[in-house]
Amino acid sequence: MTSLCRICSLVVVLQLLHIYSLGIYSFKHQIGKANVNFSTNSKPFPWNKLRLPDMVIPIQYDLCVHPNLSSLHFTGLERIEILVRKDTSFIILHSKSLEITSAVLLPKDGLESRKPGKQLQVLEHPAHEQIALQAPEVLTAGQRYLIVIEFHAQLADGFDGFYKSTYKTRDGETRIIATTDFEPTSARMAFPCFDEPSFKAKFAITIRREKKHIALSNMPKIKTIELKGGLLEDHFEVTVKMSTYLVAYIVCDFKSVQTTTSSGIKVSIYVSPDKWNQAHYALEAAVKLLEFYEKYFNISFPLPKLDLVAIPDFQSGAMENWGLITYRETSLLYDPKTSSAFDKLWVTKVIGHELAHQWFGNLVTMEWWNDIWLNEGFARFMELVSINATYSELQIEDYFQNVCFGAIARDSLNSSHPISNPAETPIQIKEMFDTVSYDKGACILKMLKDFLSEEVFQKGIIHYLKTYSYTNAKNDDLWNSMANTCSESDFSSGNFCYTASRPLGNTFGHMGKLMEIKEMMNTWTLQKGIPLVLVKCEGKTLRLRQERFLKGVFEEDPEWANLQSRYFWHIPLTYITSSSDTVHRHILKTKTDTLELEGEVTWIKFNVDMNGYYIVHYEGNGWNNIIKLLNQNHTLFSHKDRANLIHNAFQLVSAGRLLLDTALDLTQYLQHESSNVVLLQGLSYLEMFYHMMERQNISDVTQNLKRYILQHFKPVIDRQTWRDEGSVSDRILRSDLLRLACELQYPPCIQKANELFSQWMESGGTLNVTTDVLKTVYSVGAQTMAGWNYLLKQYSLSMSGAEKNKILYALTTSRHCEKLTKLLELGMEGEVIKTQDLAALVHAIARNPEGQRLAWNFVRENWDKLLKKFELASFSIRIIITGTTSHFSSQDKLEEVKHFFRTLEDQGSQLKITEVVLETITKNIRWLKRNLNSLRNWLLNNV
Repeated sequence: MTSLCRICSLVVVLQLLHIYSLGIYSFKHQIGKANVNFSTNSKPFPWNKLRLPDMVIPIQYDLCVHPNLSSLHFTGLERIEILVRKDTSFIILHSKSLEITSAVLLPKDGLESRKPGKQLQVLEHPAHEQIALQAPEVLTAGQRYLIVIEFHAQLADGFDGFYKSTYKTRDGETRIIATTDFEPTSARMAFPCFDEPSFKAKFAITIRREKKHIALSNMPKIKTIELKGGLLEDHFEVTVKMSTYLVAYIVCDFKSVQTTTSSGIKVSIYVSPDKWNQAHYALEAAVKLLEFYEKYFNISFPLPKLDLVAIPDFQSGAMENWGLITYRETSLLYDPKTSSAFDKLWVTKVIGHELAHQWFGNLVTMEWWNDIWLNEGFARFMELVSINATYSELQIEDYFQNVCFGAIARDSLNSSHPISNPAETPIQIKEMFDTVSYDKGACILKMLKDFLSEEVFQKGIIHYLKTYSYTNAKNDDLWNSMANTCSESDFSSGNFCYTASRPLGNTFGHMGKLMEIKEMMNTWTLQKGIPLVLVKCEGKTLRLRQERFLKGVFEEDPEWANLQSRYFWHIPLTYITSSSDTVHRHILKTKTDTLELEGEVTWIKFNVDMNGYYIVHYEGNGWNNIIKLLNQNHTLFSHKDRANLIHNAFQLVSAGRLLLDTALDLTQYLQHESSNVVLLQGLSYLEMFYHMMERQNISDVTQNLKRYILQHFKPVIDRQTWRDEGSVSDRILRSDLLRLACELQYPPCIQKANELFSQWMESGGTLNVTTDVLKTVYSVGAQTMAGWNYLLKQYSLSMSGAEKNKILYALTTSRHCEKLTKLLELGMEGEVIKTQDLAALVHAIARNPEGQRLAWNFVRENWDKLLKKFELASFSIRIIITGTTSHFSSQDKLEEVKHFFRTLEDQGSQLKITEVVLETITKNIRWLKRNLNSLRNWLLNNV
């Protein structure tokens, strides 16, 4: 190590004074004779499990790091205070891709008493990403020791661990920063550590840097020392007790905007200097949301400051490091000239998500990654709660339904998994960060809130957060907290818990006992899938039954019975009828049940406002009655119920429960629809069918779908202006509708977009085009050679991530294969098009009928190169796999994909996403076989 931090410099002297000879100490109580693992020097490794032993736990890390941004190398020295819980002669911890040059053991008072250190032998087990520090004597239970480790490594090239990121200034100069991203298992790439969420400890971070840079970490800086040679050494306050994956530090040359919340928390937004003017909205939103959370959770933000940093190279949307949240630039920065209404909604959602994590995840952390939904499901759900309260004009509630629609799409496949699911290896852990953990987790929380009431739910999560602050929690801990929110005075006879607003016992009868929450919610978290509730109305009697809802698998299939067995849920049903708009409630706990109505009804609607996570099928004349009602007076249903009905109908088609004709008949009322979100929901299915037919080159159906959409929705298309005006909902409808109209070559749309694009080009890119139609204007402009080339040039010059996203999308819509090939080449080079955008680029090209084969061949030919850019189970790799294959709908393509996955062996065949893709393609094939003729004939009768 070329330079050492002062806090540990004395150790280096001490270790030279007293070095013990080493030998292999018997470790029979930690590892049996069978399954012995060997370290890199061929000596037996004293631990054979992926999970660390709990014989030694960390108390505090003193970590000093010096990243050299010229050599792209970093050195580190750490002192870990440990507590020995059981006698041992080995300390097992994590390390990956680090060169450890020294490891010394000291008694707890070693630095003060100048007692000599004892050299520890380092054994490495790369397969488990572990090292064993072998002591020359037994470490005694109940005693505290200090481990001092020197190490170094290259700054990582990817997006995990301690990695380099680059950006270009407005003048074209390339600058380098060093930043961290540790979740879930990458802290071990930056420093040796106990890299599991339950090994919480405190961290004292020290960073060495050049004067032209600044250093940031989780806590505020307390002092800066100037060292010989001109380097500066920043010392940061000791953190609160937290997990390793939340540690963060950055060395950069960024500028900031900052303010202080009403409770005294200093909030700062850090960005590269040329983008400073795009940081102001994030600052406003962060302050507003942070103040909301402190009030809602009734727990003060535990740290004195909160930094939000826009990182130029970032794989996911953001990372919730405690006190130092890192973001992809497009998830934090807002440019009024190029950011659309949807961009603003997105930035606000991501900020709300990451700030929720400061409590859900950081203050209370899941015990193990199998329950990551306790972090991510809650953070996704709190986006809805927080933005609804602070930015009601963004109409977040209207778009939360899409979160649940996305969850259902994944959960209705047999390749789904339970929310709480075993995960041991780093690959399995990474794959837990998916739609099920995030979106399904959020949707069942929304259902629980509706079941309990807003007040009881809020009291329950406050109880959970306060009970488990600075510790770890499991599924059961959440349910127990929810079931014990009331004080003794809150209970009356029958153990019903009364709230200020209403007694739950009166609402749910004997089902209202809060202690039944755990039993109910375990049916949603410990088994995969989503229930289908079948409703049959016979006079005053409602007959109910539940099944597991599966797409692409039908009752007549031989595997049907096996896929249904043992699946059932405790479903908190809600419904309204033609005779009463009162929301009725019933918990369906059995496979079948009956309800008696007060009188006969002409219609019934279950899952009111889609607060529940289940699909509903109305048997008999149920759907025909609903279609009739929608055509007569659709406003009798709320707009959420109307979107829910459209979604359910088309999902039931995929499950073989409803004829496609019936679902399409339901959409015909949409020409009278006044809700933007419902219009978009109906259009989304028609657009999906259009792209499916276009990819399959089924030209007659493609043309008739195009005619039907443009005829049926012509009035609403023609009403759209090309200005940023109206509500957020109006603006998002305008953006999506005009994009689709131009995609379908609607002449007035093409003409207006071409006119605006020409004006923009003539202005040298300085004309401010309406932000909500920028993507459409650019996409139309990209269809000419001159327009495409000009867009690529502007892409390289733009300082707005929002604009770059829109330009890149437009570039991928070209029908010229050589242009699409050029984009893939640029994406692989990583200069003009950053590597972080490669996955989205490949996905977008695959969406283009002219690019689908090109993208798929690109993935197959470059698989090994892609794995050098992205971790195997990373979000990017999963997007690349699904984006290039999930739209396939032929047997030939299915066999092609199967063959490719078989060739991957250890380089991807074990990924869960491969099962999802194969099942999705099979579902697509079956959908076409069952529904193509119906779609063709329906269109012939309705165009």
